[in-house]
Amino acid sequence: MIQSETLELLEWHRLCQHLATFAATKLGATAARHLKIPDSQTQSEQLLEQTKEVYQLESRLTTGLSFEGIQDIGDSLERAERSGVLSGDELLAIATTLAGARSLRRVIDNQEDLPILTELVADLRTYPELEQEIHRCIDERAQVTDRASQKLGEIRTDLRRLRTQITQKLQNILQAKSGAVQEQLITQRSDRFVIPVKAPQKDAIPGIVHDTSTSGATLYVEPNSVVPLGNQLRQIIRREQAEEEAIRRILTEQIAAVKPDLERLLAIATTLDMATARSRYSYWLGANPPRFIQREDSETITLRNLRHPLLVWQQQHEQGQPVVPVDLLIDPLIRVVTITGPNTGGKTVTLKTLGLAALMAKVGLFVPAREPVEIPWFEQVLADIGDEQSLQQSLSTFSGHIRRISRILEALGNGDLGLGNGEKEIPNPQSLVLLDEVGAGTDPVEGSALAIALLQYLANHAQLTIATTHFGELKALKYEDERFENASVEFDESTLSPTYRLLWGIPGRSNALTIALRLGLKPEVVQQAKTQVGEATDEVNQVIAGLEAQRRRQETKAAEAQVLLQQTERLYKEVSAKAAGLEERESSLRASQEIAVQQAIAQAKGEIAQVIRRLQKGTPTAQEAQQATNALNQIGQQYQPATPAKPKAGFMPKVGDRIRVPKLGQIADVIAAPNEDGELSVRFGLMKMTVKLQDVESLDGQKPEPVVKAKPAPAPVTPPPQSVPEIRTSQNTIDLRGKRVADAEYILDKAISEATGPVWIIHGYGTGKLRQGVHTFLQQHPRVNNYEAAEQADGGTGVTIAHIK
Repeated sequence: MIQSETLELLEWHRLCQHLATFAATKLGATAARHLKIPDSQTQSEQLLEQTKEVYQLESRLTTGLSFEGIQDIGDSLERAERSGVLSGDELLAIATTLAGARSLRRVIDNQEDLPILTELVADLRTYPELEQEIHRCIDERAQVTDRASQKLGEIRTDLRRLRTQITQKLQNILQAKSGAVQEQLITQRSDRFVIPVKAPQKDAIPGIVHDTSTSGATLYVEPNSVVPLGNQLRQIIRREQAEEEAIRRILTEQIAAVKPDLERLLAIATTLDMATARSRYSYWLGANPPRFIQREDSETITLRNLRHPLLVWQQQHEQGQPVVPVDLLIDPLIRVVTITGPNTGGKTVTLKTLGLAALMAKVGLFVPAREPVEIPWFEQVLADIGDEQSLQQSLSTFSGHIRRISRILEALGNGDLGLGNGEKEIPNPQSLVLLDEVGAGTDPVEGSALAIALLQYLANHAQLTIATTHFGELKALKYEDERFENASVEFDESTLSPTYRLLWGIPGRSNALTIALRLGLKPEVVQQAKTQVGEATDEVNQVIAGLEAQRRRQETKAAEAQVLLQQTERLYKEVSAKAAGLEERESSLRASQEIAVQQAIAQAKGEIAQVIRRLQKGTPTAQEAQQATNALNQIGQQYQPATPAKPKAGFMPKVGDRIRVPKLGQIADVIAAPNEDGELSVRFGLMKMTVKLQDVESLDGQKPEPVVKAKPAPAPVTPPPQSVPEIRTSQNTIDLRGKRVADAEYILDKAISEATGPVWIIHGYGTGKLRQGVHTFLQQHPRVNNYEAAEQADGGTGVTIAHIK
């Protein structure tokens, strides 16, 4: 009973009505208005997953999930099972429902990452052959078609022929007896064809009178000559009706045979419609999916910017006041929260908002709060809100509250109060209790004592209790029991009105005397009241006022910090975007340059290959070799990039100079001159470090002169004798890249012993060990006259030319 009372107090039925407006089918709207609250957390989590997947699905679709064609066919299925004959409209509704369900399944099957919805429609049977048979036999006007059976087609052919005969005979009578008829018209009365005859001349056209006009001047007569045809027509019509009923009976029997599958189809369609309604309502509210937490695992209830869903509806549809959100952040240790503050300050709305949020999460709805939304799964939500005064039952306000609180305690289960012995039971069941003006309606002293005892009991037997009160004694419970917390609704003394904001950790202070003074009550009366209250109360109010002011200053600073953070994030995004654009542009330019270089190299290789092929055609003469050398020099000049001009010699940092380190963005002082490795010591601020000479520059942007190491004088070499110009071919070129020095020496010795001219040795750059090993070997080989690095266009220092004696 208390459960239904709580739903009524929280106005749960209004929220269900709002949800029903987002349903697409009649069945979905009915289910939303009578929304069932799950009994287990597993059911709630499954409903939430359905809502999330529909939310995700509709965000992908351009027109949303369509339930077109799906109708409430439950009564038709029941009548079919009881051997009734369904009408054409009912048969057509079943066919469109089958088509609509099949369309829903097709949409879901075509999407990925929807495991819950896919499993839901996996066993959905839509019987396309039954749908086709219904459409073959029933047309869009819900009438049985001629093609439904051969017999029906023949009957209707006879009907059309007979009607034509009757019409032709009546047309002849109208022409022959034009003076006796009221107008040239053939009509029907009681399925009989008649013509309008003037009453005074009824004997001119003998027949059966089936009707009379209101004035009595016209008689609707079926002439005797067409009566036999009319009787025959009626008999054929009866045969037609019987055949139509037989066809509809056959279809009904086919439907009755698959009734369980069709009921399952209807249930799945309703489940999908409910999930869609929850998703669309949640989207409209701007709500976010909740996560069920376990407070025993030290998880905090987190509901930031929580809004009352009914007030949001009132604001949007009934032009209500803007909704002021509340923040509910409740530590896992807290079991009771007492909210104090002035009347109309929003205490009761806070209770209802939390109660509705808990119920919305249970039924699979998103909660209108900012992410993350973290709330326990409450097995029961129990509330005592409002005045239960009843003249009929002779109940006072206090009596009404006590009756309802007694039912709440019964719902929680009987148990020892556990007062005074420090008992702290784990709440079971997981219940949320909402109490409005606890202990009110009686003597303040006794009411306060009763409220304290009740809250201490609830701290032991309920998961969470939120209570509003005006009793100052309840504010002190926080300092006696760590499971209690204070909160208050803010009051603006300058405007004498509440702000509807909830303040945590600060108890509310009395504003009655301040309001009375502002409203014009004589100051001496207010002063006398203050003396009655006592100085201690005034001091407490001053302390609370100071806490409130300090909180407001902190909130202002936090808001300013948030603005700065947002600006910083925006600037960071802008800088990151520009840097990414520059990197992309640099990569594009580098790629285009590499393509151009590769094309130039390929063309140069082609031209060099042509020169070599000309030389290889026969025994080269000195003149041809000279021509080939000139051609190669021209190719080198054409494709070898121009040597960049040497930069103008800059400065050389000295001890005491101030220089700039661009990589660090710092200006530093030189404390040690550059050594032979081009490194110097600098200091900026308290930091000392060693930097490369090429990594610094003067304050006016000049680059330093490079440090040149003293190189040992090269050994004298004998100049090669004047001979035929040297031409590089595949026969006198050795590629040693990737070889070890020992292997390279063996290959070199063999090549030099067989060579009759210069040998081109490709050793690459790498670490330089292979090049050093090759040069050492060449210096010691008796057949090598001298060696040198190749031209830049022919490999540079990565290739060595050995001249053979």
